[in-house]
Amino acid sequence: MGILEVKGVNKRFGGLQALGDVNLSIKENTVHAIIGPNGAGKSTLLNCLVGKLIPDSGSVMFDGKSVLGRKPHEINQMGISRVFQTPEIFADLTVLENVMIPCFAKRDGAFRLHAFESVGQEGGILEQAEAILSDVNMLEKRNMHAGSLSRGDKRRLEMAMCLVQEPKLLLLDEPTAGMARADTNNTIDLLKEIKATRNITMAIIEHDMHVVFSLAERITVLAQGTPLVEETPENIKGHPKVREAYLGEAQV
Repeated sequence: MGILEVKGVNKRFGGLQALGDVNLSIKENTVHAIIGPNGAGKSTLLNCLVGKLIPDSGSVMFDGKSVLGRKPHEINQMGISRVFQTPEIFADLTVLENVMIPCFAKRDGAFRLHAFESVGQEGGILEQAEAILSDVNMLEKRNMHAGSLSRGDKRRLEMAMCLVQEPKLLLLDEPTAGMARADTNNTIDLLKEIKATRNITMAIIEHDMHVVFSLAERITVLAQGTPLVEETPENIKGHPKVREAYLGEAQV
């Protein structure tokens, strides 16, 4: 049994079958990539995992509990965090303030702006935020406005905000989209370090095969909403079904 178990998930949008009988098992403390051509159903599947969409049928179990019917914040409280294609940060706040917000919310159970503005160093929140920033090599930029950061640093900041929640599963939706190669490589290194030091399970949707093969231990290939292959990276390369999904014809 994996920490995340998807069984028989189907999802239609009108006449379009976005997901067809999807089965997926993600083992604890692994990096599992989900790849496929545009329109394969990757984002639809991810949205089912975080409560943004409810499947027409099937089950999604995380750590032995169903995620179906739960609101996104409830799923977050279960131990699932998500990194979006476009980093979701508070651009008008400083880097430090961005991380203090989830620190405060975790301690208080809810985020209240008036309390946050007066909290200062109360309850060790400042120290906790600075420690997280140090872990992702962002401490020296703590007083910069988040909106002025590079794409790579915005992603790094978003991950710091996720780490505050101490997730068991981190879902990453194209985490290197729009990055220069140097930022992409830095993000790969950061994710490797996070996994090694925090034992977080990761599921990654990604088009950049350099990222996939640098990180993934298992890969599931989707095509037209249906899993074609689940294999190790070594066995995915050159697999005839994978080549058919990407190139339109099987090549052996």
